[in-house]
Order: sequence, then C-alpha cells, then structure tokens
Amino acid sequence: MLQSFKLFFNCNLVLSRSYSGYYVSRVRYLKRLKEDDEACREALKSGNFLLYHKLSPLLRKTSNGIYTLASLKTSGFNTTPFKLFHYENKRILHMHLYICMPISLDLEHILEKVGKDKHFVNESFLLGCTDKGEPQFSLEVGDLDRSALEQECRGMFVDLRKAFFMLPGPESPLAAKGQALLRWHQTNCFCSATGQPTIRNQSGSFRVCNSSGITYYPKMAPVVIVLVSDGSRCLLARQTMFPLGMYSALSGFCDMGESVEETLHREVAEEVGLEVENIQYSGSQHWPFPQSSFMLACHATVNPDKTQVNIDKAELEDARWFTYEEITEALRKPPLDPRREPPVFWVPPPYAIANQLIQEWANQQQLSRKLHGLE
Repeated sequence: MLQSFKLFFNCNLVLSRSYSGYYVSRVRYLKRLKEDDEACREALKSGNFLLYHKLSPLLRKTSNGIYTLASLKTSGFNTTPFKLFHYENKRILHMHLYICMPISLDLEHILEKVGKDKHFVNESFLLGCTDKGEPQFSLEVGDLDRSALEQECRGMFVDLRKAFFMLPGPESPLAAKGQALLRWHQTNCFCSATGQPTIRNQSGSFRVCNSSGITYYPKMAPVVIVLVSDGSRCLLARQTMFPLGMYSALSGFCDMGESVEETLHREVAEEVGLEVENIQYSGSQHWPFPQSSFMLACHATVNPDKTQVNIDKAELEDARWFTYEEITEALRKPPLDPRREPPVFWVPPPYAIANQLIQEWANQQQLSRKLHGLE
C-alpha cells in the first residue's frame, strides 16, 4: 500500500498551489467556457494569449533581466469593467469588479502586420483562467515568419526544455500545458475509427468525429517516477538523450491494467535489477514530454544488503548510487544557463518533480543526521 511521504516530511514541497476564496467561481466560469462555444468566443475578446512557434513558447525579457511568458491581448481588451462573482447555492456572496487596462501590444494588429487575418485568434485553445478571472489561451503561429513575430511581439521563441531554466517557477506549468494542448490537437485531427477529420469545439476541450460520433478528449499517459534509497544513498540514472551530466530518478510508463505499485516494482526490476520494499507516495505533475505524461512520484527503499545494480543497457546509459554530500552539492549548484557547459553531475531543474523527490530525500537525510548527532 502506498503511504504519503508528505505525512513524514515537508508538506510544502508538494502542496505548491494555494486556493483563494474565489476558486470555485473561477472553476465554474472556466467550465462554462469549455462547454459553451458562444461564451468562449466572447472570452477571446478579453483573454490573455500565449504564442507558440512550432511548439516553442514566446518569452519576453523584463527590464531586470528576468524572462517571463509573453502574454498578449486582442483589440477587444479595453477599460470596460467586468465582474467576477462568488456563488454559494446560487446566491451571490461577493462580487469583484476588475478594470481592464489597455496595453500597447495588440495581437490582432500584430497578426495583420505579419500577413495573417485577425480572426486567426479564433484558432486559439483555452488553457485556464487567471486569479482575476481573465481567460488564458494558447495559439500556434508556426506557419508565420518567426523573426517578424519576435520583432513585433518584442520577445523570442524558446524551446520548452530551455524555457524551463529561464522562466519563474509558477509560469512553467502554464507554458507546458499550452504546448501539450497544441500538440494533442495537431496529432488528433483524424478519427482512429473512420479516418475522417475530427472537429474541435471552440475551447479545444474535445474533438468529435461527425461520421462515427466518437468524442476525443486530451489525455495524459500515466508514468511512475521513483527515487530509490538504501537508507543512506539514493539511486539516480541517466539515458543517452539526457543533457550531459544530468542524472534523474527512475521512471516508466504504466502498462495497461497496472497499478502504481505494480509499475514501480516492475520498472525498478527491469531497469536496474533491484527489488524494492517500502513505497511512499510524494506527489504528481503534468510533464509535456514526450507527449503529455502524468507523473506519479514515489519514494522506495531496498534492502541495504542487496544494492548491486544490474543496468538494462537498452533503457539506461548509466545508473549509480549517490551520497548525501553529492546530492546536496548538486542541489546547491544547479546549471542556471542551458547555453553554458553543465557540471559533471547535476539533477533536473526545480520545476521537475524529480527535483522534488531528490530534495525531499536530502531533507530526510539531514533530519536523520541531526537526530543521530551526525551534524
């Protein structure tokens, strides 16, 4: 049975999102936009738009040198107030009035300047809703001139993997979600039963084949990611596709019909030839690679007397045990710029849930050492 790692150690590492009192109102507003095409089309007039060029998000550098997601508006975004209500049992408890301030970058105007009709914004997909009730959309502009767009938008399109190193933590999940939704629509244009084109609804929350009547919804593939420990060391591995020097926790896709526990036991046995004993659940995360994975993160232990690693070379390039000192050093000195030469050994960036697992393990080791008077 899975136990929660959060019960034993720092809960704040996992519970990264806090919900305000207007969360229910925002969620219900978002649900309406997903289901009501007319409401979604109206929301396009006052939404925030994230642009992607061949799935690379548009970033903008601020005056203090920090990169952020470039969010654009349409010409319909003006100073007209709009209201966000907080309901309970169909009774209005609170009402917030927001004033939309105009900005200089008009998405429709930019599209026209680079040779695209302004109605192209209708091809956007609904991503979510800001704390202020403003809808967020993603738009793929890969068939337009990249350099012209970058000049007009005062930003640059960056590969998503590199963007993770450049963006503030809270913006990374939004960038990942935007890319994932765009990719799903690009790869689900036809019905798997009939071969006929599928038609999207306005929000992009589903596609339907009018011939077969089948409705397709965006999906994530479940993946178990596990940090294995023998009590004093943790096991990290790398694949040939990893950046030079990077090691991460073991991971693998769930087979059809498998539970999380079964997948975890199987993957560790397959990849490194070890049998795990105790399993503790840590948290979950959407990961956009290779094509939208749902990461289920766990800690697992092995018998300290049975730690001989037998690597499956078809899966891994290397796997080895790391000490507490090696891990803390890697966490202290992450590679901040992907364009520079990385350290000899480093771990995934803070946004990745693998980093959370490694940080939790290091925290547990530090606590254990203090309890035993080793620090």
